[in-house]
Amino acid sequence: MNPTDSRTPAKPVRTRLRLLTVLAAVTALAAGFATTASAVNTTAGAKGGPGKGNTAKVCGTAKAHQVRCFAELRTDVRGGKGVRGAAAAAAGKGPAAAALPQGLGPADLHAAYKLPTTGGANQTVAIVDAGDDPTAEADLAVYRSTYGLPPCTTANGCFKKVNERGAATPLPQDMGWGVEIALDLDMVSAACPQCKILLVEGDQPTMDDLGASVNTAVALGATEVSNSYGGTEGGDVLSGAAYYTHPGVAIVASSGDYGYGVPSAPAVYPSVVSVGGTSLTKAAGTARGWTESAWIGAGSGCSAWIDKPAWQHDANCPGRMVADVAADADPQTGPAVYGTTDGLTGWGVVGGTSASSPFLAGVIGLAGNPQKFPNASAFYTNHSALFDVTSGNNITGIECGGDYQCNGVAGYDGPTGWGTPNGIGGF
Repeated sequence: MNPTDSRTPAKPVRTRLRLLTVLAAVTALAAGFATTASAVNTTAGAKGGPGKGNTAKVCGTAKAHQVRCFAELRTDVRGGKGVRGAAAAAAGKGPAAAALPQGLGPADLHAAYKLPTTGGANQTVAIVDAGDDPTAEADLAVYRSTYGLPPCTTANGCFKKVNERGAATPLPQDMGWGVEIALDLDMVSAACPQCKILLVEGDQPTMDDLGASVNTAVALGATEVSNSYGGTEGGDVLSGAAYYTHPGVAIVASSGDYGYGVPSAPAVYPSVVSVGGTSLTKAAGTARGWTESAWIGAGSGCSAWIDKPAWQHDANCPGRMVADVAADADPQTGPAVYGTTDGLTGWGVVGGTSASSPFLAGVIGLAGNPQKFPNASAFYTNHSALFDVTSGNNITGIECGGDYQCNGVAGYDGPTGWGTPNGIGGF
């Protein structure tokens, strides 16, 4: 598919920039999907959080035709047991403030995004990842008990872990995505404590394995599916689109952690809600109590292969533009996560758009209307119930000419889409 055949760009300069960006990425990454999953890599080339030296990408350098997860682990925040203050626990009052780990917790995120404390009991949020996390359920129990959330276990029917074919055994080998899986589970829990959680583990970090896992999640009754991974779009990008098309189920995906440039699949598919990222900071004395700006790493870009959906109307991109909505993704303002596999030995702080995607899937679950999201069009017709993010940018190398594609501006912009949750009215 040649995107220049049937489109008349609104602004030729923008189109030339877009095509030059695509050519640069293809030259650098070769054809198709590039990147792979591996254990946490702390070499210079794997540093996360652009401009910061205290983060590492959980999934490092890659093989061709594979995808990578987008979790970014703070390397300066490690360890610590997950416990509540004994007195608070005994009194049934939830966690004692002094006992809480570093990083944002569920109460912080609910306060920042004005979310209700109940909802989603009839929803099942699936997360799709590559490889097995053998401690996933045990680690999730620590996270939830630390923050006073209700148990979510296999025994009580809240939690279920399966392979990409939907069976409990055999599970795949560990692919180094343990931190990613812990982040996904914790973010769904933070957004929607009453939602059920389904973890589907793909055999390999390929679009076919993970796409098959999405199909399995839907077949098993998932109402929302989060995908915190991706690969730079290439000429074969359309071959994976069918995996992520499930009307009636909200399919959500991270926009990526590369800043402005070539968009990532599956986030670029028109049937997917593409989730960008922000930096979220407490701000006493303001009406909201928080400030939010576009995160420097949040992925955004204009597709060279996928046509613009009828419901998307931004001026300077003739193709599908990423992202649609956003939530906190900056590792410097990231959530607390508990894990004991593949790089975590207890509590840590983890970010990346791998945090924002499962959180948004949980918000959709909390609202309980997944049928509204066969795509992201609902946000384009009604975005009044979102916080508009109007500052920050995601310029990590390629400029977008100062416009919305890489800058937080009033209304729609690439790094944060239409904005972040302001309650569940927009969901």
